[in-house]
This record gives sequence, structure tokens and C-alpha cells, in this order.
Amino acid sequence: MTEHRRIPPHAVDRPALRLQLDAGVRAPLSLIVAPAGAGKTVLLSQWAQSRPDIAVAWFDITAADDSPDAFARRLVDGLTAVVPSFHPPSAPIEASENRLGEAFLEDFAGTLADAGTVVLVFDDLDRLSGTAILTDLWRLVDLLPRNAHAVFASRVDLQLGWSRHRLEHGLVELRQRELAFDDATTARVIERIAGKSVTDEAVAAVTARTEGWAVGVQLTALSLRFSHDPGRVVDTLADTDRLVVDYLSEEVLDALQPERRDALVRLAVLDEVSAGLVEAVADVDGAGFLAELERDSMFIVAVPGRPGWHRFHRLFRDLLLYRLRAADRHAEARLLEAAADWYLAEGEAETAVEYLLRARRWDRVLEHVLTTGRDVFEEVRTATVARWLRRLPPEVRAASADAELLLALTEAMSGRGKIAVDALQALLVDDTLTIGQRQVALAYLAAGVQFHPRTDLFVAAGHDALALLDEHPETQPPDLLGLTTRAILTYVGRGSLGRAHLFLGDLAEARRWLTVALDMAGFAYTPYRVHLLGSLAVLDALTGRLVSATELADEALETAREFDLLAHPAPGDAYLARAIVAIQRGEPDVGALALAEGELRAASNQRTQLMWVARLVSMLIDPSDDRTKTADPASKPPPLVRQAMVALAMRRTRLRGLPAPSSTPATSWSPVAFEEVAALLTDGHPGAAHARLAQLRFDPDPLVPIRTVEVELLLGWTCALEGRRARAREHLAAALALAEADWIVDPFVRAGPVVADLLEDLIGTRNEFARVVVSRIGAAVGTRDRKLVDELTPRELELLAFLPSRLTIADIAVRCFVSTNTIKTHLGHIYRKLGVSGRDAAIERALEIGLLDAREIARVG
Repeated sequence: MTEHRRIPPHAVDRPALRLQLDAGVRAPLSLIVAPAGAGKTVLLSQWAQSRPDIAVAWFDITAADDSPDAFARRLVDGLTAVVPSFHPPSAPIEASENRLGEAFLEDFAGTLADAGTVVLVFDDLDRLSGTAILTDLWRLVDLLPRNAHAVFASRVDLQLGWSRHRLEHGLVELRQRELAFDDATTARVIERIAGKSVTDEAVAAVTARTEGWAVGVQLTALSLRFSHDPGRVVDTLADTDRLVVDYLSEEVLDALQPERRDALVRLAVLDEVSAGLVEAVADVDGAGFLAELERDSMFIVAVPGRPGWHRFHRLFRDLLLYRLRAADRHAEARLLEAAADWYLAEGEAETAVEYLLRARRWDRVLEHVLTTGRDVFEEVRTATVARWLRRLPPEVRAASADAELLLALTEAMSGRGKIAVDALQALLVDDTLTIGQRQVALAYLAAGVQFHPRTDLFVAAGHDALALLDEHPETQPPDLLGLTTRAILTYVGRGSLGRAHLFLGDLAEARRWLTVALDMAGFAYTPYRVHLLGSLAVLDALTGRLVSATELADEALETAREFDLLAHPAPGDAYLARAIVAIQRGEPDVGALALAEGELRAASNQRTQLMWVARLVSMLIDPSDDRTKTADPASKPPPLVRQAMVALAMRRTRLRGLPAPSSTPATSWSPVAFEEVAALLTDGHPGAAHARLAQLRFDPDPLVPIRTVEVELLLGWTCALEGRRARAREHLAAALALAEADWIVDPFVRAGPVVADLLEDLIGTRNEFARVVVSRIGAAVGTRDRKLVDELTPRELELLAFLPSRLTIADIAVRCFVSTNTIKTHLGHIYRKLGVSGRDAAIERALEIGLLDAREIARVG
């Protein structure tokens, strides 16, 4: 199925150029660069209609396409229109960076692999010149599968570095010299539009003086239609500037009936026109008017994917706007507001607001924006609302505290958290805020803990918010996005305190607040609940309650899937919890895919504190990943992460036999305390280790089983070095018994090979869990004999482990809470790196080089 554009009746076929476009389909990209009016759009339309075997998705680029969320929706809608089986990408976009992002692009390209031969046409791409989205589209070209092709059409050379495509793919380029009309084409166009023949000399003169410029020839033909002296028309052609300004004005527009000309001028304010909109703005018969314009070749083209919609040629529209503004400088605003009213009546609020902004009707913009509902947050469109509010004059926003509050909320939700925190703090200094507005500001300031390293600030804000809500139980806060009810503000305040204490490393207090929030009776706002379930799952995973962590993470992700929120930022915590569980169970590779999904969602709205957690998890999954490979988040790490990173550095040096890096001694049990004692034992100082264990405050806590496992393990190691074998056996057996309930393996892995030797010597491996622990310690310190030029990443190793099972791609996707396209993309990378073409061959190759263990070939993660 092809997204057809209606071809103007005067258009002439260009078979030689169509053949060049046919040849270009074999490469990732074709390029058409020529000035306005050169015939780029007409040629591409003719080519698309000549290829019914190809699905052509057409995207007319407009100024509104610099919004990544709106552009992503256009991409998906455009592909779905021509490939009904197309499955939208599940990866979130990076709206905070004003771009689509690598994850979305990879997922989008992966979905095209099953779409048959498909072509993406991006027309008027110069409108995105200099934007991050243009850079993303350039990257998309490199990611396209062999069955997909892109066409970039632009007025100017976009300077994207075409040389590589010329050398590697034989890039098809059509520029003005190829598009220029020759005499034969000029003659056919003149005859079709003017309805009369002219002499060969006149045709040659038109071609020469317009340099074969398509719109110049068309304008000349229109002039000839209205002239009784064709020779005079040709003789007065001087240059293209005069052709556009003088001829279009005097010979074409002025020749129209006044009513028709006035309607055209009024319609120039519209980006696109339909019959109903024409009637609302120009007060004429819409359908008949548009039909006449098409019949008379009056520079109007159909909009692909929107039957009944058209747009004016950009040059023609510019001239019409010039006339409108010259005649009445107030008319444009009135017409824009009339268009906004029509869109509102049609239920297209986003387009209506854009017209109201252009009309400078700030009061009406605020009226609409302040009544926007939750769907904006759930559909990840808060960046659009923030952009609308930023376009209001500052003095207009300043007159409405609700508008300033809403801007701060939407900035935070769109990944501009630091800006939001500063805005909320500034508002709270203002004594004119009502109690309800202060409740909103404090609660959402507390939520800023996700974006900002000053954790103590947000603890105070959370307590202040809850206190103010308790002190004024009758106060109703202003309704902003449907996310500022008393119940939601209470939930946000409690949940934010839980996250703040989690990032501070105060795990008991974090659990208290997260549990209190999740236990709120009758609270059922799904995205916030998914988010908080994931936070509690992270906490349980860190403390060793791995069964509970898995249940919470799966509940969050199942709920997100049920409510179509898997691509939303909210499940980011739950994905990271699954990755941490895999690490704690000694299977770091199994957590790689979940880590990637969690990283994407944390980065999609720049939750820097969660991004630090993801950075830590990445280092634990792949200890060889030195910190030069991946950029750190743009802030200081929270205490929880900082302490774990110090412990990881201590572990690396200990296992390599190097001096420990300097660090502040621990005052209570922590990952750093574990490493301090392990270092003493590694150096053969059991007495000092015993003394250090006695100094550290430790109270067994059933809610933190990993702590008891660590202490019992170290006591067993200490006793063994002291020669007290029976006592050592008791402590190690106690550690194993407690760890087995949740399958906690990581403390043993962190301790190192010496503990594996102790377990084999003192406990034996008759117990299955003990056998697994010894095996995974060996796997962590051993090396595989891999014979690959391009090593598999941890997430690819995780998927590789699924291949020997009977799970289908869809089954694996369900189990991992990702899209089938994500699985297909990674499998493609695995097959390429292994040098194979299918699943069975990949299993054989992986066994051959030691990437799969024949004894665990049925393991599926």
C-alpha cells in the first residue's frame, strides 16, 4: 500500500528521473536538493504512484516537527497508514534532549524489518535544519534494514556528510540541474496549463529565462492563460525575483475575481486546509473552492495520509501572507483565532493551541492549558505543554501562579528537573501563593529528588508538604493535569521521602515511607503506583529480599503492560530492580536486557539519581566496563551509589592483589564495611578482622537478609583462618541457609575464590545451592575462550541463553517485558557477531566457543 499524493493535473511525467529513483531504492538513502518550486514534490509523487509494489510513507515536514514527541507520533502513524501490520516501537524517546534518541531509532528501525519494501519520504526537510531531530534522522538512515529506504528532499544542502553514502552505496542525488525542464517539458507544461500552443522560439525563451525552474514555467503558463499577447509575456520575463513577485501578483492574483482572491489571502494563515476549515475562515463553499484551485493549478497540493486536506505551495503562501499583512495588520490574528475555534470544535486541541499562540491570545491559551488532563502525562506529552507555557510572555505567566506551577511540573516531567526545582523554590519564596498552591509546590519539589543531588533539600520539602496537607485538611489545591488532588499530593510526598532516603542509603526509613505510600487506601493512579512499586522493588533487591523484589517488579511491569505504559518512564525502577536481582543471584548477564530498558526510561526524562543507579548496575554487570566507555550522569552520585562504587573499587583492587584505595572507614554495616573486613582477611589478618567486625554496629534484620549473610560469611572466613574449622563450618552453613531462601549468591561472589575453596572444603557441594554458589564464583573470576572479533554485550549474552529453550521470540519478549522488535534487533546482532544465519547455528557456535554451557543449556534466565 502506498501513501498517495494527488498529482497536479498540469504535471508532466519525468520517466528518466523516476528510473534514477528506482535505482536508489537499493541503497539506504536518496537525496533531492533543489530550490523552492523546482518540482521535487511532484516528481516524488509521480514516482511513488508508479511503484505500487512499494509502501511509501510520506512526511511533509512542518515547523511543528521540531517537537520530538509529536514527530515520533507522526512517524508511527505514517508507517501504520501504509503498513497496517507495523508495530510501534516500545522504546521511549529522549524528549529532555529534544531528540528521538538512539533507543527509539534502533527500535523503530527494527520494526521495519518485517514491513516489506518500505520507503520513508521526508519532504521539506530543510525546515529541521540544525535540529537534533535532523541528526536523529541521519542516524536512522544508518540503522535502516535492507528492505527500507529513505528519501531526503530539501531546498538547501543539509551538510550531513553525504560522501560516505556516495562511496559505499552509490547515493542517488537529484539536484536543480537534473530537475530543470528542457524545452520539450516546458512546452508540455505550457500547453496543459495555458490551454494553448506557443512557438518553439517562445518555449526556448521561457526555458532559458527561467533556467528550467518548474514553478517559473508554471507561472509563465498561468500568465499566458490570462494574456492575449503571449509574446509580450515572454519578452517581459527578466529574472526569477520579478517572476515570483510581479507576475504572481499582477498576472495571476490580480486576474482572479475579487471574492476568490480575498478568500485565498485569508486562507494563507493556515498551515493546511480542508473544506470545513476553509468555510470557517474564508466563508466560502469549502469543497468547491478547493476543487477549483486544484483544477486551475493554483499552487495547492494534497496532504498525504489526510484525505480532503491540502496545503499551499510555500512561495505562494508567502506572497498571500504579504498581501494580507499589508492590507490589514490585525486581520491575521482574527483569522488564526477563527481557525483555533474550528479545531477546538473538531476536538483537535493541540492544533488549536498552536493557532491561539500565533494569534497571541494568551488568555485563551492559559484557559485551555490550565484545564489539560492526565492524558498529557500518561501519553508523555508534557514537553508539549511546557513548550506552550514557555512561549507565553513572562509577564503573562507571572500573573498566574497556577501557570507558573504547571510550567514547573511539566518541565520536571519532561526531563528538565533542575529547571523545575529552581522554579518551585522561587515560587515558594512568594508570599502570595495560596495554601493549596504551596501544597502543590512543596509536594512536587520533594519529587525533585529524582533529578537533583541535594537529597537533604527534598527530605525537608517532603515533610513540609505532608505537614501542610495535614494542617489544612479542607483546602482544595488547584487542579493541574489532574495530578494535584490531596490524595496524589500525599502519595507524591510520601513516595518522594521514600526515594530520598533510598538515595541517602537510609534503607529502613526508605522502606517505611515507600510502604506507607503504597498502602494508601483507595489510591489507584496507575503511573505513579507503577513507579513506586519499582522503587520498593529496587530497595528489596538491594537488601536481599529477592523473591519480594521480583514479585514487586513483575507486578509493576505487568500493570504497565496492561495500561500501555511500558514505554513510559514510570517502569524504569522496576526494570532496574530486575537487573539488581540478577546480580544478587550471581547471574549478571541475565539482568543486562532489563538494565538497558531501565537506563532508557531513566534517561528519557533525565532522572539523574536513577541514572546513577543504572550506572552502578552497569558496572556490576560488566566489571570490565571501565568508566571511560559510558558517560556518567550530569550530577554527583547519591550517597547510596557513591558508597557502592567505593566498595566496588576496593573489591577490584583486593582481588587483583593491589593496595586498597583510600576511603573513609565505615561506621556501620555497608558494602564498604564488607570490603574493609574482606581486605583484612585477604591479607591474612583474622584478628584485625574480628576486631573490625566487633566495632561495626550490626543488628540482624529480617528485612535486610543480605547483611546477615555477609556477616556470617565473613565470620566463617575469619574462623577458618584462625584454624577453628568447626566454628567456620557453622557460620558458612548459616550464611548458605539464609541465602538459599532468596537465592542470594552475590556476597559469596564478592568475597572471591578463597570462599569457594572454603565451601568445597568445609561444606562440600552435595547441596545444590552450595554447588551453584561455587560454580558462579568460578564463572565470575574465570575467562571464556571466546574467538570473536566483535564480543557479545551482556544483554546479547542474556538473550543467547534463551536460544536453546523452546521459547519463541514472542515468549522471550513477554518474559523480559520488552517488544518483539527489541528481541529481533538483538538476535540480529548476535547472529552477525557469531557469523551464523539462524538460531540452531548460533547455539552450535556458542557451545563451540564456550558462550553456552552444555550442562546448563536449558537455563532460560
